[in-house]
Amino acid sequence: MFSKHLLYVTSDQLCAYLWRGGRLTGGACFVNNGGGVDDFMDYLDSHHRASPVYLLADLIEEDFQRVTMPHVSGGAARKLLQRRLLQQYRETPFRHHEVQGRETEGRRDDKVLLSALTNPSSVQPWVEALEQLRIPLAGLYSTTLLSEDLALKLGLRDEHLLLVTQQSAGWRQSYFQKGMVKFSRLTPAIDRDGNPVNIGTETAKTQQFLTSQRLLGRGHVLQTVVVTPAADSEALDAQCEDGTETEFRFLTLESVAERAGLKTGEGEVAQRAARLAEPMMLAFLARRQPDTHYSLGEWQRYFKLWRTRVQLYATSTVLTVVCASWTGINLWHHIEADSDAARLTAEAAQLDQRYRATMAEMPPRVTSTANMRAAVSVERMLATQSATPLGMSTVISRALDASPQIRLLQLDWKVSVPAANTPAPGQEDNQAAPISSLVAGIPGRAPQQLLLEAEILGQPDDYRGAVDSMNKFAQALATHPHMTVEIDKPPVDTRPSVKLAGKAGPQAVDTGRAKFTLNLVWKP
Repeated sequence: MFSKHLLYVTSDQLCAYLWRGGRLTGGACFVNNGGGVDDFMDYLDSHHRASPVYLLADLIEEDFQRVTMPHVSGGAARKLLQRRLLQQYRETPFRHHEVQGRETEGRRDDKVLLSALTNPSSVQPWVEALEQLRIPLAGLYSTTLLSEDLALKLGLRDEHLLLVTQQSAGWRQSYFQKGMVKFSRLTPAIDRDGNPVNIGTETAKTQQFLTSQRLLGRGHVLQTVVVTPAADSEALDAQCEDGTETEFRFLTLESVAERAGLKTGEGEVAQRAARLAEPMMLAFLARRQPDTHYSLGEWQRYFKLWRTRVQLYATSTVLTVVCASWTGINLWHHIEADSDAARLTAEAAQLDQRYRATMAEMPPRVTSTANMRAAVSVERMLATQSATPLGMSTVISRALDASPQIRLLQLDWKVSVPAANTPAPGQEDNQAAPISSLVAGIPGRAPQQLLLEAEILGQPDDYRGAVDSMNKFAQALATHPHMTVEIDKPPVDTRPSVKLAGKAGPQAVDTGRAKFTLNLVWKP
């Protein structure tokens, strides 16, 4: 966590604190003059470590104005507010606006609180010193505007609330209406005669002013909360008497500081925190880190550069972590891959050793691996392309299923190959001709022939029925595109030039049924 430099500015001096690890230390003070500014710059040279600076102003010259403006939004609203601020406070660069709701009637205009540090000479020398040393200035804050968040933190939600705190500049009285600050005044803690200021009297003056400004209507009770050290509660209680329109409550500074998150060690800061509220306000500012209350313009450029540099460092750190993680994952995967490769290499060596041992036990091979591969290829070719009667048998089987009166007697299948008229080179004349490779289906399947002999289970003396049955059977076979059918011997020779041949009827019963023969040719 970055350390923070907290500067508390009053009209007379500036006190420098350091916030680190949730603890407030330091407390060196510098008078608001030329020598004090030089001492402050020397202090920054020796103590500052380029950490952001938060400037908290507690000045008498802080003005608050309440105005109503037309309700607009976006860029037009920002320009309108800036023009109104410039018209109201031309003599100071430290200006602030806060929209606090809208009117309930009419045009429902916006209620706007305008505030400014009307004496910039109380702050500007310190800001210019930071600019000269190029120290990042995070923001310029007001104790009054910061008290709005403090009241919310303390649970002070009264409709009309006056919060009274004692700081080194005096007693700060801030008026809140429904949780929003409307007015604030700073009175010295010691009057001109050197006597402590009476808080009851000052509260009555503030209440009278609020009534005159119509911020507090008559009959409304002003709840006044005084934050004071426990040791001073009895003395202040004697000064603050409740009235018909005023009620006082006391909160110990110790309890409020604890709720604000103030932690101090021993020394000047602890002593100051025991009697003043400014260390508590600084701790509350350090923990919240709100946006700047008063505009700084170019005086905030080094803080913007610092914030950009921090963001770049954070981005670089994230990228470095991501890249380192990615590199670690890749390295782990590489080591794992090397381990797997070594394991696979060892397994391959074992398998190779087992293969060599197995091959050593086997008898010598009769041929080469190439010849074995060629033999396997030939065997597969023979199994797929060599001529077989399976195809023709399938066609005949389907035709027989469609012709139940036909009964198969005999099949004579053979492969049709061309005869070799010339001997092969180196072959003697008395040697038989070599067998054609078409028988084995090389380079393609050879034509096949099948001689089919069957008989007809018909009625006696039904010559026409026998011939028709054979013709239907032959036609069923001829429907296959690769099949050619030729009648070799019909059951009855019906040619007019020859004597009636064949047997049917009673003769067929004595000597056998009518038979016929078909010559089938299969062309692939």
